Parts: sequence; structure tokens; C-alpha cells
Amino acid sequence: MFSEKGATRREFVRTAAIVSAGGLAAVCSGRSLDRSAGEPDGVIRLGIASYTFRNFARAQMLPFLKELEVSDVNLKDTKDHLPMDVQGESAALAGYAASGIRIHAAGTIYFDKDEDSDIRAKFEYAKRAGARVIVAGDPAPATLPRIETFVKEYDIRFAIHNHGPEDKLWASPLDVLKVVKDLDPRIGCCIDVGHTARTGTDVVHAIKEAGPRLFNMHVKDLSDMSAKESQVAVGRGKMPIREIFKTLAAINYKGFVDLEYEINEKDPMPGVIESLAYMRGVINGLEM
Repeated sequence: MFSEKGATRREFVRTAAIVSAGGLAAVCSGRSLDRSAGEPDGVIRLGIASYTFRNFARAQMLPFLKELEVSDVNLKDTKDHLPMDVQGESAALAGYAASGIRIHAAGTIYFDKDEDSDIRAKFEYAKRAGARVIVAGDPAPATLPRIETFVKEYDIRFAIHNHGPEDKLWASPLDVLKVVKDLDPRIGCCIDVGHTARTGTDVVHAIKEAGPRLFNMHVKDLSDMSAKESQVAVGRGKMPIREIFKTLAAINYKGFVDLEYEINEKDPMPGVIESLAYMRGVINGLEM
């Protein structure tokens, strides 16, 4: 069994590479990372936020996902990943289905209007995609009671994404939790670990506090936990990845941990491969 204290980053990456070579990159202790059938407790599921490939069209992204052995995605209306218009979305969904790609979340989707028609259109968009979670950006607190009615109608979880010190509404997941605590339990958080760390909030503590209101995770790593521009491949920085995954398992987190790699946007694959290998190595270290 590996631990981050007793093993080097290189060993974690090498472990994941060996597992992957055997066709078992998504297996921990004989259990698949895909928990869609029965969702066994304590297993961490990895996905990709399509914003990682924001400079690439869907036809380019699909071979990347195949190479990465990732079949679960959080899609955003960027390029042609998941267009908001019905016809474009339909074409995209057909392409993903043909490639065996599953959509677990849609977003970030921005809720900037307190209007039924606008909110309903965005819930319909997520419903057509089969997304069980809407990752939401910047809804005003006063809008949440209206949004709550749609959460109840559509039975889709609404995960408010925190965006760090620059976000005057939702800097930290703790800001989200203060506002949503009395709302429907399907309204909660998408914790972005990088943005959370930059607010000075302890990411592990935030995960524990969110508990059953945590519906999605966006993971990245920082070499300086206060600097947005210091992002590096996961495992090269100071983010406590092992403790994050340990805590997710402890709270029986049932959502996805989505890699959101925001640097080297013209050539992201080397960093994405390295990040997923490290994350898989940590997961296998926890489970073996």
C-alpha cells in the first residue's frame, strides 16, 4: 500500500501506468471506478471537465478521451462540446453515445436571470443531456427559491461552483453552504479545489462540511496555494490530493471527481495524462 508520505510522485505515476497497461486503470481492489451500477461505497470515480479541452472541437476531444480511458464527462457549452441550442445539442449527444461517453454533469452554466423561462431552458438542456448535476455559476442568492422549484420538478441536482477570491458571491464552498442550508437537499456545491484553496479555506474541511450537499468536484493543483497562475499538473503542487480522496471516501461521496486542467490549453494532453496517472495512483494506494 502506498501513501503520499512514503512514496514519491514518480512511484504513484508508475503504479497507475502499470495498472493501465494491464487494462485496469479504473480498478481499485477489484472494483470499478464506474459506480453507476449499484455505486459501491468508498470508490472514487474520475471524470473530465470538458473545459480542459476548450480549444478543441468535439471531434478532436473524443479521441483524447479514448486515449485517457475516460468515459464520464462534465460538459460545457464551449466550442461544440454541448451546444445550448436543441439541434446542436442533439448532434453532440448522438456523437457521445456512439463513442460510449456518459454525461454526468452539465456546466458551468450561468444563471444570471431571475426568470422562469431562462431557468427552465437550462434545466431542459441538462435533462436532454441526461446530466444528473447542473454545475451552476453565479446564481444570485435571491434567485435560489425560484431555482429550487425547478430542482424539485426536474429532480436534477444543482451544484453551485465557487470561483475563488474574485467571486463576490461564491468565493468558497462555505459561502454556498451558508446560503443553501435550508433549501432542498438537491441544492449544494461543486467544489473547485484550486479556487477553494486560494480563499484560504481548507479544502478537506470544506468537503467534510459539504457532506451530502457535495455533488461534483473540479480538481487541479497549485504550486502556490494562493496564486491562480501557479497551476501545475496534479501531483506537482501542494494540493493534498490523497487527503481529499480519503475524505471523499469517508463521506461516501457518490459524485465524480473531474479533472479540470486549465493550463497549456493548446497542448493539454501531456499534463492531463500525468494528472490522471497521479490521481489513479493515489486512488489505488488508498484501495490496495
